[in-house]
Amino acid sequence: MRTAKLNSLKPLVTVWLLFLAAMSVFSVLGIDFSLADFIYHLQGNTWAWKDTLITQDILHKGGKWLSLARGLATLLLLILSTTATRLKDYRTPLFYLFSATLVSALLVATIKHLVSMECPWDLIRYGGERNFIGLLDIRPPVMPASACFPAGHASAGYTWIALYFFLAATLPRWRWAGLVLGLGLGLTFGITQQLRGAHFLSHDLWTIMICWTVSFALSRFLLPPRVH
Repeated sequence: MRTAKLNSLKPLVTVWLLFLAAMSVFSVLGIDFSLADFIYHLQGNTWAWKDTLITQDILHKGGKWLSLARGLATLLLLILSTTATRLKDYRTPLFYLFSATLVSALLVATIKHLVSMECPWDLIRYGGERNFIGLLDIRPPVMPASACFPAGHASAGYTWIALYFFLAATLPRWRWAGLVLGLGLGLTFGITQQLRGAHFLSHDLWTIMICWTVSFALSRFLLPPRVH
């Protein structure tokens, strides 16, 4: 049984190889800079939308509180499932949902503090004071650390990709709605941060991959085979 579950993770290797190849092309073509240039010029060669009510207060700060509230609601339902008869059948799926969202968020946050990369607004190209250092480039020892990779705020949405697997185990007809919700929240938060100059597009793509990987892998170990 354990071997079968490990074998079911093999698609992860293929998807990651394809993703890394795509990121290589992404870098060669300079897509990050092309998009950031467009957004920056659109705002008059400044990050005019960095501190607006909608981008900063509603979508950035508000998005964090929304994701936290959803996480606490999931935890509360998980705790109630240990005593409430109606929720007994949802106990394992709820444990999966809480675990997947928590691990995804923690993993993204951990990588952010282990890997130093600048936000667009930090770069000389966009009115900042630092040069761009690529993900695989050697970072000068004297250069201050920066926690802009991957996209942390977008993970507040993309962690909920796990809803697809949760609903596939509980209410299968709604699983695609769960996926749309997770992707929709992530896209909203990710685009918001790009408009503010906080992240490049590739930062968001890495966050999607990390969150999907966690959700997919945990579903193989915690949810029934029919979900797969």
